[in-house]
Amino acid sequence: MPKDRDLRQHLIKLLSGRDAHADFDQTIHEFPIELRGKTPKGAQHSPWEELEHLRIAQWDILDFSTNPEYKEKEWPKDYWPSTAAPPDAKAWDKSVRAFRKDLKAMCDLVEDEKTDLFAKIPHGSGQTILREVLVVADHNAYHLGQIVLLRRLLGAWK
Repeated sequence: MPKDRDLRQHLIKLLSGRDAHADFDQTIHEFPIELRGKTPKGAQHSPWEELEHLRIAQWDILDFSTNPEYKEKEWPKDYWPSTAAPPDAKAWDKSVRAFRKDLKAMCDLVEDEKTDLFAKIPHGSGQTILREVLVVADHNAYHLGQIVLLRRLLGAWK
């Protein structure tokens, strides 16, 4: 179905964030190590907190969308890291890899023609894959914008 294929392509582009704003890779590219745990004056979160929140929330939505055994998390405790700075030197890169992996999995779900974008998720309360994809795209765009703002406030955005 051409219209269905077009919708899926539009959704994947929306998830990738390459049309209206900086995408994930542009936002985190060469992020200075020494600034990853800094919270600038007037900001609520550090770049690390924003990155981890992005990763956790995206993973949670993907898990909800695909796992019939999904367990709801506690808000806000389970959606934010416990520290402003990465716990060790490898944590940032691990979070980036996990975010990319889950974003690809969400795109793969959309791309799969066997995925009914409009069917209600059986263990949900009326949500569809289409709705969850739109939530991921919206949430990611918001928090990527937050990271760009943090980079500007920290003097690390060109």
